[in-house]
Amino acid sequence: MKKLLKIYIPGFLLLIILFLFLQPNPYFRRAIIYNTVDIDDYQLFKNREVKTGTPQPWEISPNYNQYEISTKDSALLAQYETVAFLVIKDTSIVFESYWEGYSEDAISSSFSMAKSVVGLLVGIALDEGKISSVQDPIARYLPEFKDAKYTITVKDLLTMSSGIQWNESYNNPFSVTTKSYYGNNIDKLILKSKSTQEPGKKYHYKVTDPQLLSIILKRVYKQTLSEITSEKLWKPLGAENAASWSLDQEEGDEKATCCFNSNARDFARLGQLILNKGEWNNKQIVSQEYLQEALMPAFYLTDEDNNPVDYYGYQWWICNYKNSMVYYARGILGQYIIAIPEYNLVVVRLGHQRSKEKTDHHPADLFGYLDLALKIANK
Repeated sequence: MKKLLKIYIPGFLLLIILFLFLQPNPYFRRAIIYNTVDIDDYQLFKNREVKTGTPQPWEISPNYNQYEISTKDSALLAQYETVAFLVIKDTSIVFESYWEGYSEDAISSSFSMAKSVVGLLVGIALDEGKISSVQDPIARYLPEFKDAKYTITVKDLLTMSSGIQWNESYNNPFSVTTKSYYGNNIDKLILKSKSTQEPGKKYHYKVTDPQLLSIILKRVYKQTLSEITSEKLWKPLGAENAASWSLDQEEGDEKATCCFNSNARDFARLGQLILNKGEWNNKQIVSQEYLQEALMPAFYLTDEDNNPVDYYGYQWWICNYKNSMVYYARGILGQYIIAIPEYNLVVVRLGHQRSKEKTDHHPADLFGYLDLALKIANK
């Protein structure tokens, strides 16, 4: 009997897997085949180009790459499989290094740094009157929510406090988050989501909120998210290389929550925009007023531990580091765009891993990169 059981169970599991692989939606097959996310995942998906305009190359500092990486520095960078480390001070590159065949032009995924891009685009839409106010109910732009149990505002989406029920599981091939990443109709999936808690009370980091913001942007501008990003950010910021948004299918919708693809030098422009208080070459790209709000911690919210949210604003992370305010975008594999106004410093780190340990909701490796960047800047 035991022998028969051993034969039966693997066969039964094989039938289940075969059944799932034959389903018309490819998301489960992709989830099983690729198993975990990688910085080159943009190659798995269809992508829409984010076009650049007239390139504005970075100035190169007279102290360029004069900092000698110590054994300790190298160990930190190697531990989390860094592929790019870039430091810009006073708008000039003072240090950059690349590993594993990556270069200044090499493309990799931003993962959740994309959320911060969406946050900036919402600010521009507010400045231009395309969105009237952060206090607007999202049903004004998304009629799919007009009969919702709770009234969700644009601000609730910006601060990850929509109250929408969502299983934010990255390792479960059956989770709705996995389906949103590998599936072929992300907007339809997200628009079906339901609010189960009163918005504007609890912070809960999830895919739904930035994706809903992206749908609002597409509807008010009547353009794709890639076209909006190109016209409102990439061209004005003088990006040197075209970027891309990964799509859920050919000619489909951008995965706004995770999948903006670029290189270290061009990612850095977003950090410099923060340092410039929204200005670039004497043109206000996004208003100072919006950035002041966006970079203010949402203290009125509480997190899963019932503590005030002192580390998150409008899709940007906020950290007090050695009495200096730090604003940053981050991705799940240790992607960082960091702005440190006190030192007029931008830091970009790209790689394959980040620390699983956190201090006050900030990954432990972040502090190592901050220490290294300040040593480089003070060389």
